Amino acid sequence: MQLGIGPKSSLILSRSTPAAYSIIMNRQKAIKEHLYIDAFAGAGQHISRKSGDFVAGSPLNALLIKPLFSEFHLIDLDGNRAAELQRLIGPRKDVFIHEGDANDILLNRIFSRCRWEDFRRALCLLDPYALTVDWKVLETAAKMRSVEVFYNFMIMDANMNVLWRDPERVTAVQAARMDKVWGDGSWRQAAYRKERGLFEEIEEKADNETIADAFRGRLKEVAGFSYVPKPLPMRNERGAVIYYLFFASHNKTGGHIVEDIFNKYRSRGMR
Repeated sequence: MQLGIGPKSSLILSRSTPAAYSIIMNRQKAIKEHLYIDAFAGAGQHISRKSGDFVAGSPLNALLIKPLFSEFHLIDLDGNRAAELQRLIGPRKDVFIHEGDANDILLNRIFSRCRWEDFRRALCLLDPYALTVDWKVLETAAKMRSVEVFYNFMIMDANMNVLWRDPERVTAVQAARMDKVWGDGSWRQAAYRKERGLFEEIEEKADNETIADAFRGRLKEVAGFSYVPKPLPMRNERGAVIYYLFFASHNKTGGHIVEDIFNKYRSRGMR
């Protein structure tokens, strides 16, 4: 399912973060390599709504960062987009373009290249257009301790397809999809509260912020990330929350930096 607004817009607020990350990693003499991973890279550019011109996306911008990351791993499920990205970038030994499911590629090809014990680190962008990131990816990144993550939790997709006011009407397929994203079936307890009605208990759906806060708790308490700032809600032109932008890390300094960035945009009422 493609939503009307692209999650890539969320990375505008953190444009300087990959650069800062690369600078910090480059200064740490013990770190051998640091990787940039974009799990939903797209075709590398998009059309501006205002001007109609082509605008470089986050993968192309990342290639301009100084000092350079040691490796760039760009993933897209669509072969045409992956091919266009390859055409735009051209031959580079430090750029690896992967076509296929991001969950499988991260777990089976890329994460092994940034293990803590090998003195390698990574910044991983997980910005899908729907609820497609497997919880196992987040849990694995947390256990590795070497991967810091930006993650767009697509709350609009959840509300449209899973978190209905009458949970009994949700299909088994959609419920299973949410289980995979959440890690288990506990999203039901987070999303619904039993309230006493006139004659019986009634299940009331929780609001978006409550659900996002529950997911934040899972990133810390279940996955095991040390620092997970309160996520930033990203809205469309009508003010509806499309997704929550999370940051998860074991790095105290990085956690505080991103928290300050989030709070700055939160105070501006960013959409």
